[in-house]
Amino acid sequence: MDSLSRRGAGLGEAFVAWSLAGLVLLAVCVTYARLPASELYHTSVEGLPGGLGRAVVVLNFPLALVALAILGLVADRADSLRADVLCLVAAALCAVTVVPGVVEQSDLDAKAVNAIPASGVGLAFVLTVLTALRHGAGALRGRVSGDRVRLVLLVVLAIVGLPWIAAALGFYLDDVPGLGFVMAGDVVPEQGAPEMRAVHLGQHHGLDGTLLAAVALLLSRQLGFMRRARLRVLVGAYLAFMLVYGLANVLQDFWLEQLEKRGTTAMDIPSMILPAASVEWLALLAAAAAVYALLAWTTPPPRRL
Repeated sequence: MDSLSRRGAGLGEAFVAWSLAGLVLLAVCVTYARLPASELYHTSVEGLPGGLGRAVVVLNFPLALVALAILGLVADRADSLRADVLCLVAAALCAVTVVPGVVEQSDLDAKAVNAIPASGVGLAFVLTVLTALRHGAGALRGRVSGDRVRLVLLVVLAIVGLPWIAAALGFYLDDVPGLGFVMAGDVVPEQGAPEMRAVHLGQHHGLDGTLLAAVALLLSRQLGFMRRARLRVLVGAYLAFMLVYGLANVLQDFWLEQLEKRGTTAMDIPSMILPAASVEWLALLAAAAAVYALLAWTTPPPRRL
């Protein structure tokens, strides 16, 4: 086993994840700053304050969930008591985002409490950089078990997510020549929103799910190189949940916007953004357990020196 493997999990994929997060934040900030609130979804603040505020909410959801996964790799890479304590502090701050009322789909303007998870994400990023400077980031791994499946899923996610990527950038995908078959700018009235478009401009939970699933796929490549067995189990279980949760939200948003609103089907898939005592969430948890079992089976633990 080479010296890179002896150092535990590498942070190459983590920096890719941070780069994706940065692009999402930039797109949200610019789009919400330049467009009127009437064209967006459940926001009321316009201009630069609106853009910055909506970016803070994105730091809460989904980026706090992304940061939680990255912190596991950082702790394994640093492998020190001080790093563990700092990672736990950052994780506790990020975890505040799951408290009811911190992020509400019905009101996506920034609130004071949103500063707590946002600070956790900031600390997680700083810890990632400091750990890379002190212990080395480690290059992106070569081929590891499951990479073909990861690549296929990433390509599918990228294609399915195109309408949401366009919306986050502030335009309707069906305005692009040759893509008129996509449901995006068509008016599909909803209760209380007679001018609602099929794919409203701005951030979508489908794009959030796409980011969560993509990051879970990327970070799972490092599981086989983690030195700390208990941390490896914890991170593996969390990544399995993050992948399935992300895919569930991708499916629900795509189903609603591209099939249900088009009239292709009358069957409804309930929202799965928030945990609930439901058949859907039972299936989600069962699928996450199955994914974790698959990861554990296909990812052998690192050899001891």
